[in-house]
Amino acid sequence: MSTTGTTTIRLEDALKARIAAAAARAGKSAHAFMLDAIAQTVAESEADAALHTVAEARWTAIAAGGPAVAWEDTRTWLEARTAGATPPRPPAIGPARKTPPG
Repeated sequence: MSTTGTTTIRLEDALKARIAAAAARAGKSAHAFMLDAIAQTVAESEADAALHTVAEARWTAIAAGGPAVAWEDTRTWLEARTAGATPPRPPAIGPARKTPPG
């Protein structure tokens, strides 16, 4: 069962007025507006932390000798995709090599 607690937030008058105006524009109470803003900020923080966890794990794998894609190949692939083409994915190479084997 979920419980709801009360938290007091001290706001400067100018910010309180801005919140009230923004809430009115959104058709919400100031309370609902602040809850949404807090929930959105927490979700963004959690997504950022998850991204950093994945990035750190990938960087650790690359630094340990795992495969990676050369920037030049990635850039060419991204430019083609942006232009509407469907190029094959660039090959992964080991960090010690500058070109794919073969």
